[in-house]
Amino acid sequence: MAKVQRQTIPELVSQEIQNYIEEKELQEGDKLPSVEAMTHMFGVGRSSLREALRYLEAIDVISVHNGKGIYVRDVGTYRFAGKIKIEKEKRFLLAILDVRRALEGKAVELAAKRITPAQTAELAACMKEYSRLKDAGEHTAHIDLAFHRGIMKAAGNPILFSVLESIAAMYEKFFNEPLGDKRLFDDTYEYHHTMFAAIAVHEPARALDEFNKMMDCIENIIRTY
Repeated sequence: MAKVQRQTIPELVSQEIQNYIEEKELQEGDKLPSVEAMTHMFGVGRSSLREALRYLEAIDVISVHNGKGIYVRDVGTYRFAGKIKIEKEKRFLLAILDVRRALEGKAVELAAKRITPAQTAELAACMKEYSRLKDAGEHTAHIDLAFHRGIMKAAGNPILFSVLESIAAMYEKFFNEPLGDKRLFDDTYEYHHTMFAAIAVHEPARALDEFNKMMDCIENIIRTY
């Protein structure tokens, strides 16, 4: 079962870009090197770089103008070598949460209609391991992510799965110690069980209702952090 990486390549690249801005003492409105130049600077592929740029644009560090270039947007409120300012991380997580509600919510509905016996068994095994890790006081982020990915696959829609995969680095921010707060895992634990129970017996409405309860719980934690 795949484990969550502590830092994905796009996340590492985003940090390197922030370091570059700080080292070069760039100011708001200054232009960054081109995409091609940065792929060589950081030794990464274009897809990883573009995902890092999308992330930095989402949290207002840069602005990307097609055909013109990439510009520094905000330097005054960031410590580029440190963690992203909490308020901006909260805003980013809430924006991605909206995307999760739309895309993953649909995946939950479809999974409840289409899940196969084999996929049901896989998710059941996943939940058993989730319970074991939680009872042992061990970190559950990787099994949590595996559970959600299992639902996406059970939805049986390759295009929907592909769209979700295209924002994987942003999506996985929820599973890489978001806000440094473990409550996002602890407080949503029960909803994984209730949502799975509804999916397993092919009840889309109930499954979606439990999913929305989970999203409401996450949103409340982020907003009150």
